[in-house]
Amino acid sequence: MSEIVIDEKYTSPSEPSLHWADHLAVDMAPMDETHVEFVALLGQAQMATDAELMDRYEAVLEHTQDHFEREDRWMTQTQFGPMGCHAQQHDTILQVMREGLRRGRDLQQLPLVRQLLHEVGMWFEQHAQTMDAGLAMYLKAAEFDPETGIMAKPEAVASAPQC
Repeated sequence: MSEIVIDEKYTSPSEPSLHWADHLAVDMAPMDETHVEFVALLGQAQMATDAELMDRYEAVLEHTQDHFEREDRWMTQTQFGPMGCHAQQHDTILQVMREGLRRGRDLQQLPLVRQLLHEVGMWFEQHAQTMDAGLAMYLKAAEFDPETGIMAKPEAVASAPQC
């Protein structure tokens, strides 16, 4: 196995690499609220001291698990065609983040965890603007109620493309 090379800038706390901005909004309140929380937690973890880092990282991971489970449930409830692609990204990110937790807690590889936080932020920005924006458009077209799981207009998305 090759050695992981960590950039020097990840050896200490840093300013957040991602800030909430309008371009991240998908205009669906429950999703946007969760995304705002995610960006804030990510920033707090990036600014954490070494002593605080793993607890803050774990908070990001727990929030992300809940976030993805909620979106995956919505996709299942509405039979969202591109669910496979979207959910696969969720699964992959969670797998990587869990490995980061293991390496940080068990092996004290804190620079690796700091770099991972940066990379997850970069991934999230792209994911929100593409996968989540598409899901939000679909849910809004179907007039999906996240509280009840009911679509008022399922016919509006009956011919949505598959992944």
